[in-house]
Amino acid sequence: MFSFKNDYSEGCHPLILEALTRTNLEQTVGYGLDEHCIHASELIRNAFSCPDADIHFLCGGTQTNLTAIAAFLRPHHCVIAASTGHVNVHETGAIEATGHKVITLPAEQGKLTPEHIQQLAADHTDEHMVKPGLVYISQSTELGTVYTLAELEAISHCCRENGLLLYLDGARLGCALSSADCDMRPADLSRLCDAFYIGGTKNGALFGEALVIVNEALKPDFRFFVKQRGGMLAKGRLLGIQFEELFRSDLYFQLGRHANTLAQQLQEDLEDAGIPMLLRSPTNQIFPILTPDLYARFKSLALFEDWSTLPDGRRVIRLVTSWATTQQQVDDFLRALL
Repeated sequence: MFSFKNDYSEGCHPLILEALTRTNLEQTVGYGLDEHCIHASELIRNAFSCPDADIHFLCGGTQTNLTAIAAFLRPHHCVIAASTGHVNVHETGAIEATGHKVITLPAEQGKLTPEHIQQLAADHTDEHMVKPGLVYISQSTELGTVYTLAELEAISHCCRENGLLLYLDGARLGCALSSADCDMRPADLSRLCDAFYIGGTKNGALFGEALVIVNEALKPDFRFFVKQRGGMLAKGRLLGIQFEELFRSDLYFQLGRHANTLAQQLQEDLEDAGIPMLLRSPTNQIFPILTPDLYARFKSLALFEDWSTLPDGRRVIRLVTSWATTQQQVDDFLRALL
């Protein structure tokens, strides 16, 4: 059985496992203040051209999102997100549980537009409604699409014009920045966002995300919020060591490119065989549309995620490749299927 269900089933890249083993008996200070976390933070600041940014390492994406958003907002503030956004669909109401409403907007191919953000901001003008405080976007989106540099610049400008924070979820940032459709550099995120996180869990790490806080006003006391939300890992070096390896060289982006390349092969070969896609994804998530017979055929060969059912009864599924997916696996799957 082939597996294209997600990009976090495997453990971690061998270089990370080797580093964790090599440092296993080290004794360091805890809670992210060790030399590995400090060094990893320096590497990230260099990679994203943000020498003054604060870097915090947390274990998972939902934990990172809820900790950051709760810390950044006043009690009466709400979050603006795409209807498909992770904080709206896949985080069990974590943001609402912190006391902040998530207001969703329609999103073409999973992406927000400045026009939608502007209209919502204009509609929330008095104390009888929650006040928009932060715009949440994902790069890449839940549909595998990516924001272009021009799109991110326009959203950033809209946020600043309306006094909104811009927060970017980078669970799959490695694939996004390595995509052929992405014309932005890592430094652009630091320039245009108030905060963003670099996803490790879905790009070669055993676990872990690196939150990058650029906006000076958001930095004070953030470690208090991390501790209060249960995100301060006593053995914090386990996170630092992983991000050291991911950013010691080009590894983080190499792994993203690898996953993208194999997903694009799947997408192109399936389309050549007459199987349509829900949309054209340039990253490691693709969304074939299957007839009932073809769905049964896929089901007999591979693990994948059911995405939606169309009015005509066809099924949309999601296939995901990872840093650990091999060329042989993709070739064998396509050979067996087609």
